[in-house]
Amino acid sequence: MPDCALPVGTCPDMCPAAERARREKEGRLHRFEVAPGWCGTRPRVDPQRAVKEYSRPAAGKARPEPSQLRPPSVLLATVRYLAGDVAECADASRAEVASFVADRLRAVRLDLALQSAADAEAAVVLEAALAVLLAVVARLGPSAGHGKVDPVLLQAQVHEGFGSLRRCYARGAGPHPRQAAFQGLFLLYNLGSVEALQEVLQLPAALRSCPALRKALAVDAAFREGNAARLFRLLRTLPYLQSCAVQGHVGHARRRALACLARALSTHKGQTLPLGFMVHLLALDGPAEARDLCQAHGLPLDGQERVVFLRGRYTEEGPPPAGTCKVLVGNKLGGRSLEEVVMAEEEDDGADRPQSCE
Repeated sequence: MPDCALPVGTCPDMCPAAERARREKEGRLHRFEVAPGWCGTRPRVDPQRAVKEYSRPAAGKARPEPSQLRPPSVLLATVRYLAGDVAECADASRAEVASFVADRLRAVRLDLALQSAADAEAAVVLEAALAVLLAVVARLGPSAGHGKVDPVLLQAQVHEGFGSLRRCYARGAGPHPRQAAFQGLFLLYNLGSVEALQEVLQLPAALRSCPALRKALAVDAAFREGNAARLFRLLRTLPYLQSCAVQGHVGHARRRALACLARALSTHKGQTLPLGFMVHLLALDGPAEARDLCQAHGLPLDGQERVVFLRGRYTEEGPPPAGTCKVLVGNKLGGRSLEEVVMAEEEDDGADRPQSCE
């Protein structure tokens, strides 16, 4: 239930007018927020592009006025704008996009926490915000840690997003049609975590029986068992957002599968497996990626493009290669924009949802 002691947001814009004026005066506008074609000495803000930035609440500071807080409908429109116009910006690096989007989504969650909003409304905003954040983080790929983005901070933001959403679910005021899907995303993002699995297993049986959550539990089980064939077969079938959530674990799963093969097949003469088999088994993006992965772990190839498992040659140095994940993630967009996916997957996830999942 909404907290009656909290105000109701009334700001109609993605960024309150007072903040727009202040940041323009101080020269603290992101280039995504500047009026197109502006050539003056001081950038001018575009009211249609400016998005409220995150500002940590100060101890003892008065609560923001309702005019400074965006209601849920405006917050949802803001998330859609970030998913569409910003996330698809062609002339910006993925690191720059991720840094900007993560900050503005953090401000969305704070606005929501500081006002009175029904749990059903809040959940829709939090779900959309988390979906966008998972996608922009997944798009960073192996380049995370360079440029304008801090991967540790991004990971903390994702955990914060899951925490806010799951607390909203726990209050019990629904319905939340996408709860099973997002509880599944939580498990996939924390694949292999005992704590995450225990939390999911404590959910009501009717929720655990939903297809999205059953699939996530199956992926987690295959990961724990080290069943690479089943794991990567399941990963191929996951929708785009679920694939984004699990992407961070793909490199570790591939390394563990290679280590298992090395233990089973390595001899002094060297047993072999076709490179194409490795591509299929580990859901790699092609022979080149399979070749690089094997050679990075000390596994040479013979003249017939077969991986040679020689005793004592397998090695692990540094983190596992992240790979491009086109097969497992990128290609699943299917030509759609991120905004389309974020809003459409509500229908996709619920297409075969039984009544007990409502």
